[in-house]
Parts: sequence; C-alpha cells; structure tokens
Amino acid sequence: MARLMAWSVEGIGEITPGMQLGDVIADACAQEPNGPLRENDVLIVTQKVVSKAENKLVAINPDDPLSHKELVEQEATRVVRRRGDLIITETKHGFVCANSGIDLSNVERGYAALLPDDSDRSARRIRDIIKARLGVSVGVIISDTFGRPWRKGLTDVAIGVAGIAAVHDLRGTPDALGRVMQVTEVCIADELASAGELVMGKSSGVPVAIIRGADPEWFRSSAISEIVRPPSEDLFR
Repeated sequence: MARLMAWSVEGIGEITPGMQLGDVIADACAQEPNGPLRENDVLIVTQKVVSKAENKLVAINPDDPLSHKELVEQEATRVVRRRGDLIITETKHGFVCANSGIDLSNVERGYAALLPDDSDRSARRIRDIIKARLGVSVGVIISDTFGRPWRKGLTDVAIGVAGIAAVHDLRGTPDALGRVMQVTEVCIADELASAGELVMGKSSGVPVAIIRGADPEWFRSSAISEIVRPPSEDLFR
C-alpha cells in the first residue's frame, strides 16, 4: 500500500538576511515533533524564507500599493501580458508568472521579496547542510505560489530542487492495462510542493514541511530546468 505523509515544521522563527537557513532547518528537524528526519524524506521550503535569508529584499514605498511595479519590469526578461495593474512576465529563470514572482505578503511593510537568483543552488545548500548535520540524505524543494492559465485558484509549485526529480519520465513504461505510455511525464516536484503547502497554509507563518513516503525512484540529481518548457515546445508562445 502506497502511503504519503506530510506535516509542517514548527518552531522556525523569523528569518532575517544573512541567516544560514540550512542550519535553522536542521535544528528544527532534529527534535520532536518535527523529526528526526529519515533517509529519503523531502523538505518543502517556501521561497519567501529563502529570499529573506539571501537578502533578496528591496525597499519600496509603503504608502504606494503599486510601488513594486518598477521592480517587476526590472526582474522580467519579457512582458507576456498586461491587464490593468496585473502584469504577467517571464523571469530570467524561465518562469512565466504574475509580477515576476515579486511578493509583498509575509514581508515586512516597506519591502518586496524578489525570487532567489538560483533556487537550485539554494536547495542544494540546504540539502548539504542537512546531510552534514543530521547524517541523512533528503530531497529539497523550494516552493512558490503561482496561478495557472485557464484555471482559477493558486497552487504551490517548485522553483528549485535538489536530490529529488523535478519530472519523472514514464514514457516507454506500461500503463495499468499494459499499453506503453508515449507522452506521460509527471511533475513530481510540483505535486510534492502542493502537498507541502496544504499542511503549511498561507498565513500560519510556517515555512517548511516534511513529506515522507516518496517513491525511492524519484531521488536523483535534478534541476528546475527539467520543468521549464523550452520555446520550441511551447504552443502558446
């Protein structure tokens, strides 16, 4: 019987620029009720605390609700669509999202949080510290909240990965009826990121979740570029 468990990591306080996030997470996960961590657990870490630790915070006018829009243009490689105050952009990472991923929620008033420069690198650093401190190999996913074209509602997706597949390729394997699958590639990292968000919530101030029970086949070296569809495969670009 396949079983997946997810729970939030309690006791992580406010993250400020310069803090070593991997050490903070290791300390929290070394003790009950959060841990101890086991081999092949997956850590879901929200982008916001990564950006705070890496000082990806920019001062804005706290009295102007649109003062961050200039940053949106600066962080974009192209503007995909505009509608009123909403701007859909493509970032240097290849993400197509609202406002270049710039966020004001759960950030001190007067500041905006930018996306990390390299979320894969951020995930690897956390993973390496966990291995060194706690002696277990885990997968790490940096997550962020995105909207989706043609569907209402927000969901968390992966923007950085380490030690866990971004996409699990099932092409060439048989389905339940024995037919060989031709196009099935499962975005494992996004699915795990969303599962983590369900136990962290949006306003609880909990920035880390643990997922246990992931398929051992999913654990490998990977990069977020596995998820980003190249322009040659994009029917809408």
